[in-house]
Amino acid sequence: MTGDAFGPGLDDTGCDIMHIDMDAFFASVEIARDPSLRGKPVIVAGLGPRGVVTAASYEARPFGVNSAMPTAVARRRCPHGVFISPSGGEYSRVSKAVRAIFSRYTPLVEPVSVDEAFLDVAGARRLFGSASRIAAAIRDDVRGEHGITCTVGIASTKFVAKLASTQAKPDGLAVVPVGKVIDFLHPLPISALWGVGAATETSLKRLGVHKVGELAHTPLDRLRRFIGTASAEHLHALAWGRDPRTVQVTHVEKSIGAETTFDTDIGEPERIAQVALRLSHKTAARARRAGLVGRTVSVKIRYGDFSTFTRARTLPEPTDVAHEIYEHARDLITANMTAPLRLLGIRLEGLSEARGRAVQPRLGEPLHGWRDVERVVDSMHDRFGTTAIGPASLLDPASRKRRRPDDGTRSA
Repeated sequence: MTGDAFGPGLDDTGCDIMHIDMDAFFASVEIARDPSLRGKPVIVAGLGPRGVVTAASYEARPFGVNSAMPTAVARRRCPHGVFISPSGGEYSRVSKAVRAIFSRYTPLVEPVSVDEAFLDVAGARRLFGSASRIAAAIRDDVRGEHGITCTVGIASTKFVAKLASTQAKPDGLAVVPVGKVIDFLHPLPISALWGVGAATETSLKRLGVHKVGELAHTPLDRLRRFIGTASAEHLHALAWGRDPRTVQVTHVEKSIGAETTFDTDIGEPERIAQVALRLSHKTAARARRAGLVGRTVSVKIRYGDFSTFTRARTLPEPTDVAHEIYEHARDLITANMTAPLRLLGIRLEGLSEARGRAVQPRLGEPLHGWRDVERVVDSMHDRFGTTAIGPASLLDPASRKRRRPDDGTRSA
C-alpha cells in the first residue's frame, strides 16, 4: 500500500469503521474445499464458450486473468490454470458463516456483497479491545474456521476504510489514523475516488488533475464547470476525507433474480420456456430464503448482437411463488422476443417482507397452495441437494425416459 506507512500497529483511536473484504472469495472457497489446489492458478468461471470469469486466485493474476473476463481469453492467457465451474450454494453458505463471525464482535454489520461488509466496532472496544485487535481476531477466526483469508481496512469513515482494504490486499490489515487521512488520500490516483468513472477521469485529467491531492486543491467553482455541481461537490468532499455515511445494519434488497447466458443463441419456444421455469424457481427460492415477496416481475432479454432490454409487469399481490413468477415472465418473453436469445434473466422487484402477508387462494392450485408445495421442495433441497426433487418439465426427454419410479428420483 502507500509507502507501507499504514500497516497494523498505528493509533486507531477514533477509527471505528472497518471494511472487510474476502480475498479472491470464490477461488479461495474452492481451494479450501480441495487443498491440493493451493498454490495453483485457480479460475472460477463459466466453462461454456460464452463463459465469464467470476474469480481468479492471486496465482492466476500475474497472467492477466481477472474477474468479468471471457473464459476463452483467460484460457489463452493461463492455459495451465485450473478452471472450475461456480458452486453458488457453497459460496452462500460460507458467506453466511463469515457474517456470523462478524456478528460475534459487533451487531453493526452492513453487508455490501457476498464477500464484503462494513462493521462499526465503536461499542465493541470495551469487550474486545482496539479496532486493530478486533480485526486481527476476525481474520484469525475466518482463516481457522473456513481456511480462507480476508483483508481489513480500519478508518474513521467508510470511504477511507474501503480504500485502506483495497490498498492492503491480499490478506492484509491497514489502519489509517484520524490525523493521517490526508497523507493517505492525496498521493492516490483520482480513479481511487468513488464516483470517478472513465468519463469523469478523462475530464479531470484534461483539467490537469491526476491525483486526489490535486483535486482537493482545485477550486470548487472550476471543478463544477468541468464535471457538474453534484460530482464536483461529492468528489471534493471525499478528497478531503469527508464521508458522513454510517454503517447501516438494515440492508434492503432492491430485487432478487437469476439469469443465464446460453452457449449458443436459442430461439425454440419450448427450450426458452424451460429455462424461464428454471429461473423462476431459482428466483422464488431466493426470495423465500430472504423472507421477501415482490410486487413486480421483470425479464431481461439480450440478443446475439448484445442489444438488451427489460420488460416488467406489476402484479395484483406480492408473491414469492415460482408458478406465479413464471406465468408473468413467460407472457412478457412471448410478447417481446423477436430473435434468438443470448441471455435470459428473471427478477422479482418491489420487494417487501413476507411475514404476516395474507395469501389469497387461487383456482387450480393444490389444496394448500403452490407456496406450501414449493416450501416443501425448499426443505428437500436443503437436505438432499437441488437435484433431489423438481418440476418434471425441467428434465430433458432422454432423462425422463431413463428414470423409473423406483430409482430414487422424484419430480413435482
